[in-house]
Amino acid sequence: MARILIAEARFYAHLNDMLLAGARSALEQAGHSHETITLPGALELPGAIALAAEDRGFDAFVALGVVIRGETYHFEIVAGESARGIMALTMDGLAVGNGILTVENEAQAIVRADPAQGDKGGDAARAALALLALRQRFVS
Repeated sequence: MARILIAEARFYAHLNDMLLAGARSALEQAGHSHETITLPGALELPGAIALAAEDRGFDAFVALGVVIRGETYHFEIVAGESARGIMALTMDGLAVGNGILTVENEAQAIVRADPAQGDKGGDAARAALALLALRQRFVS
């Protein structure tokens, strides 16, 4: 049984509730334990995961959040930099499932976040577990 950290950006709490439900369900169905930490926004997710990885108590990580396009360039910065940060952690050998939704509007986010529809939270958890299995196969 692996120990998984779910790091969630609660900027859109009602959307994150759905992502979180999907991620937790996927991890529990696979027989793994999890802990959740909450952060203000998606930009903080890679840093928080990097800090948590230092204690070596977690086997894999799931990053959850929602970034909705607005009227300014801020969307591009948050979407791009959070994805870049998650990818950098993965390239450094951490098993991280990226469940940060980047969407045009709330309706798109609902479809993707809802476990009964897109289940992107569950997909992110399953991605983290797949990367963990690969790391155990190739690195251990």
